[in-house]
Amino acid sequence: MLDVCLLGTSGMMPLPRRALTALMTRYNGSSLLIDCGEGTQVSIREKGWSMHGIDTICITHVHGDHISGLPGLLLSMGNAERKLPLTIVGPRGVKKVVEALLIIAQGLPFEIRYVELSESFHQLEQKGYTIEAFRVRHTVPCYGYSQIIHRAGKFDLDKAKENDVPMRAWSILQKGEEVCIDNRVYTPEMVLGEARKGLKVTYCTDTRPVPEISGYAKGADLFICEGMYGEKEQLDKAKENRHMMFTEAASMAKEAEVGELWLTHYSPSLIKPEAYMDEVRAIFPQAKAGKDRKSLYLTFEKEKAGTE
Repeated sequence: MLDVCLLGTSGMMPLPRRALTALMTRYNGSSLLIDCGEGTQVSIREKGWSMHGIDTICITHVHGDHISGLPGLLLSMGNAERKLPLTIVGPRGVKKVVEALLIIAQGLPFEIRYVELSESFHQLEQKGYTIEAFRVRHTVPCYGYSQIIHRAGKFDLDKAKENDVPMRAWSILQKGEEVCIDNRVYTPEMVLGEARKGLKVTYCTDTRPVPEISGYAKGADLFICEGMYGEKEQLDKAKENRHMMFTEAASMAKEAEVGELWLTHYSPSLIKPEAYMDEVRAIFPQAKAGKDRKSLYLTFEKEKAGTE
């Protein structure tokens, strides 16, 4: 139902087997990209996915390791004769930064539409799912994102009969659409039961722990969170540069009661993240050290298959 791939897990600079930060999801023919560090399009190709379906790109903030791969990616999309508009979401000023980067990728054959964020919380509807953007605490304006796929309630035959809904309207209403028959408007609520749990993926990087993160990640099936440092002696550095420790991410995952935690955005000096995971799993057992192209397939039934 929802394909998730962590394309890059490095912070600050790429390493030979670790591209800079990026996440890609695929849902119902639509692809969402969050951040686009150097190496993103290479990682997409190595995964075997296509850039063609990307219709929305969310940028957490405009530091180079989160946006430096954008000109090459957009140029490749243009060379593939893309015509459909592309939406780029990011903090206020993202349009100016992207347009400056595109001086080396001019003449794109598709329109870029910008959504600039300025409030502490924004909600956007895109291609059948909801994007929630929430401000976090870094050295520059920075946002975390949740992708939420809602799930309607089951068809309720008794409810449909009680509301005198004609049978020919049932299939339309089950799709979430209103229908007018004989001058009467019928709504989905007239035939559907209570909404069921959908799917939610929350992505957050380059920030100190703040209560808002756990709040907006609450109940996520997958929480992907920065783990810049695993070594305890790096705590002062994390505070100074407004980054996060492995254990801090684990504590937020526990508080948010998420299904699974993936760490990402590692310091270049952190060569073996797995070496620090015992302490992380002591706090949150469902924690995993992210790696490039780590993937997951999420379904409404909460079955998780295909982890790599």
